[in-house]
Amino acid sequence: MNSWDAGLAGLLVGTMGVSLLSNALVLLCLLHSADLRRQAPALFTLNLTCGNLLCTVVNMPLTLAGVVAQRQPAGDRMCRLAAFLDTFLAANSMLSMAALSIDRWVAVVFPLSYRTKMRLRDAALMVAYTWLHALTFPAAALALSWLGFHQLYASCTLCSRRPDERLRFAVFTGAFHTLSFLLSFVVLCFTYLKVLKVARFHCKRIDVITMQTLVLLVDIHPSVRERCLEEQKRRRQRATKKISTFIGTFLVCFAPYVITRLVELISSAPIGSHWGVLSKCLTYSKAASDPFVYSLLRHQYRKSCKEILNRILNRRSIRSSGLTGDSHSQNILPVSE
Repeated sequence: MNSWDAGLAGLLVGTMGVSLLSNALVLLCLLHSADLRRQAPALFTLNLTCGNLLCTVVNMPLTLAGVVAQRQPAGDRMCRLAAFLDTFLAANSMLSMAALSIDRWVAVVFPLSYRTKMRLRDAALMVAYTWLHALTFPAAALALSWLGFHQLYASCTLCSRRPDERLRFAVFTGAFHTLSFLLSFVVLCFTYLKVLKVARFHCKRIDVITMQTLVLLVDIHPSVRERCLEEQKRRRQRATKKISTFIGTFLVCFAPYVITRLVELISSAPIGSHWGVLSKCLTYSKAASDPFVYSLLRHQYRKSCKEILNRILNRRSIRSSGLTGDSHSQNILPVSE
């Protein structure tokens, strides 16, 4: 194993560790907080988190074994199962992000009717459609025997070993990525740009009120005026940064792999195996970044994490105080005798 393979293996191990811990923490927050569970987005987050955990414990270790051994890491049946999961979980992840963006769009653009338009039942129907959509392609690939170990990506995924099926497999792969990656990307762009438009409109209204207030307050201290103007600037940038993060992480993590798969089928030019594995690692990195992008950096999840931490610390302090009290009573008893 050369230095490139060792580096890719290290990247996979690090991604697996971060993904496992962060997604498990999101599940703990959902189990702990009843307020989070009552919200419709919790279903999308739960669906995304469970998919990320399944990918972390099944697909990532097999890819790691493929990188280290430079061959198929498991038997044919196990590899087909892993390829089925890989295809399903990739589509499910993309569509779940699209569902979360639709939820944010409804909440921001239609705030007064959000509770009637996005109920738990509506969220459950969207998750059911996501599963049905995501299951269609791996089921068809399984029936056509297009699941197995792909040496270029060192992973069990979509592949076809028969040259006479190249055209059909190319059409199938193009349709899969069009109806998963491209569809989700279009939905993300449409919804988040609408959200950004509304956010900028509200920022302009707040800016007008702020400037009018600053004009009226003639005796205001210059430092207070500067802080108000700085907060005004930060307010304008906040929504743009968040939306850029949502769309940017989606593109950075999925686009290299999707483009590589399409180029592999369209062009006869050889693709380096290290690039193929790296593009696959980037798709896996989405499982590690999703908990931070969509959950753990939000106020409600941070609050839930603090409550869980405080509960653990309180239990430890109670146990330690109980042990201290027992040892103290044992030390006193011989003296009284």
